[in-house]
Amino acid sequence: MTSFVHVDQPTVHPGVQRAEVLFGQIQAARAGANGSRPLIVLLIVAVASAVLVVADTLVANWDEGALLAAWAVLCGAAFGIAALFAGSLRNAAAKVAGVLSAAAQRRAADRADERFLATAHSDPRVMQELQAAVWRQQSEGTASIATVAKVDALARQAARANDVRMPTLYEAMRRMNSSRYY
Repeated sequence: MTSFVHVDQPTVHPGVQRAEVLFGQIQAARAGANGSRPLIVLLIVAVASAVLVVADTLVANWDEGALLAAWAVLCGAAFGIAALFAGSLRNAAAKVAGVLSAAAQRRAADRADERFLATAHSDPRVMQELQAAVWRQQSEGTASIATVAKVDALARQAARANDVRMPTLYEAMRRMNSSRYY
């Protein structure tokens, strides 16, 4: 009786998939930034800081009672401005939080890619998969020149490391035996 074994193995290394995603993100980043909302938020923050500086210089020489009243009015005005532009400020805060989380994800992905490249440097099979992914990106026209150059340099470096001449058994034993007497 004949039986067949079907073992489902992934066809692509996860590091190669991450590299392809990285190439796609680089292409998307080249598309450019959009909108002037960051400039509006920056303008709001600049105006608010200018108002605070002017109010501080005006209030610096007042006595205690007038100082407290002026600071209360100034804080009320600051809260009013913040309430008036709450939507823009909330969007800006959400974008800042998104940028920070994206930066953390990029750092984690960079660390994973560094481990992947270290593995590719020592394992020729992984290096071949990485080269295949880069060649696939080149044939599609989405690979950047810097990425191709980096992978080629890494492949040449790995090939040089693998080309180190292995001593024969006789040479190794002669070196070992001669080292005992010195």
